Amino acid sequence: MKRNLLIIALLTVVSSLFAYEQIGIASWYGGKFHGRATANGEIFNTHDLTAAHKELPFNTVVTVTNMANGRSVQVRINDRGPFVGDRIIDLSYAAAKALDMVRDGTANVLLETSDFEELQITYNIQVGAYKTIEYAREMKEKLEDAGFAPVAELANSGVTRILIKGIPESETHPIVVRLAQLGIRNPLVKQN
Repeated sequence: MKRNLLIIALLTVVSSLFAYEQIGIASWYGGKFHGRATANGEIFNTHDLTAAHKELPFNTVVTVTNMANGRSVQVRINDRGPFVGDRIIDLSYAAAKALDMVRDGTANVLLETSDFEELQITYNIQVGAYKTIEYAREMKEKLEDAGFAPVAELANSGVTRILIKGIPESETHPIVVRLAQLGIRNPLVKQN
């Protein structure tokens, strides 16, 4: 019996390490931000179930519960903010509507995520940004020859960025060192 209680207690402690909770004020945004780039580079769509948070990694799925009425919605973090007062999350219009907080503008909420894997921070390393596709192609091939799996992304400005994506934090420094050995200096490392 004592062993079973110890195992249950241990499982309770371990499971709490895999959860995230935060209570505070939520607000929502839309209007002039609709169609603009978010902090992770996506185009903001106020009709999607997304949100801005100051610290949670991009693509973390968070359950947001309006503490006044018990309504909940799941949102994906794709932006940074809010930067007003003590607010903890800025929701898209669609998420605010699901929580019935559009008219009031703010609500006291509980944020929760239970999947530890969602909280694993990854990084993208931008190796270069090129105005001509030929230079971008050359860099992509150079990286592929060195064993990397780079991707090319065309920015709104017409510049092609060459990136190595989805890198765990512990691997960023070794990759930057390998890039330096290839003659690639000052890559841009950015949280995903």
